[in-house]
Amino acid sequence: MSSPKPFVLFFNPVQHAVPFFQNLQEVAHTEVITSKSREEFFKDITDKYKNIFAIYRTSASGTVAGKFDAELIERLPPSCKYICHNGAGYDPIDTSACAKRGIIVTNAPDPVTDATADLAIFLMLGALRHLNPSIFSLRAGNFKKGVEFGHDPQGKTLGILGMGRIGRAIKHRCDSFGLKTVYHNRNPLPFEQNAGAEYVSFRKLLAESDIISVNVPLNTHTKHLIGAAEIALMKPGVVLINTARGAIIDEAAMADALESNHIAAAGLDVYEREPEINEKLMKQERALMVPHMGTHTTETLGKMEKWAMENVRRAIVGEPLLSPVPEHRSLVKSKAN
Repeated sequence: MSSPKPFVLFFNPVQHAVPFFQNLQEVAHTEVITSKSREEFFKDITDKYKNIFAIYRTSASGTVAGKFDAELIERLPPSCKYICHNGAGYDPIDTSACAKRGIIVTNAPDPVTDATADLAIFLMLGALRHLNPSIFSLRAGNFKKGVEFGHDPQGKTLGILGMGRIGRAIKHRCDSFGLKTVYHNRNPLPFEQNAGAEYVSFRKLLAESDIISVNVPLNTHTKHLIGAAEIALMKPGVVLINTARGAIIDEAAMADALESNHIAAAGLDVYEREPEINEKLMKQERALMVPHMGTHTTETLGKMEKWAMENVRRAIVGEPLLSPVPEHRSLVKSKAN
């Protein structure tokens, strides 16, 4: 006998916000997916998952079903009305295909801000100070031998590419280091949203920044936004930080620029074809790299889980959603009317 409560399919189990998940049972029937592959999921949604009302997903959900592309969205049952993602970036979800089916996508932008900005600062300082080569040297038994001199942040120009929540949080953290900050967005932001940074053109940011932090979302307009031509415009000795999405930077071009020393160092949390990483980039000691750890803390992951589940709860009880993605805000309004 089917449950009278709306069916919410969790692509990943909740690990941190367990009390909130338990409370969600009051309004929802929940199950964690048992499908082991995309093909098995396609079979299961014709049978045991044929009545799902909402899907809860994380950045790790692709290990089961791959990207939530047009093919997957088209196969979802008519009952599916929401996909609630527990991260800020939702590029693996085809929002256009969802809109055509009347499916609203939500994300979790606020909870990721502090942890991602903190990691960006770690990567920036580590890259500036050439900490990665020094760690390799230490572990090889060569205490401080052959390690290049690093650089102080004071007096340098930081270029923030994408002054959103995370960009602003990075800027605020960098104020204490004596950095001058400039930024580029598609359009200049009002004073209350630019964190006191100066707006410059994309070309000027590339040409005049000593450090560049990439903080734009990945979409058709930003894929390979930084390639060989853009890197050539940068100052020799520039430091490049990316905590957004790997494919915003042409990874091969970045590896070549590190090899030629045009890029002095890079601090990277994301990669173009995760979990694969360009072989030449992997060999670069001046590339300080971590495996997509931007939000990998107990506290932040708990906030992300809670945020996504709150969107689920609100969808069920008919309250305004916390964060429908920008592409779907008109869809939300039309459903409300």
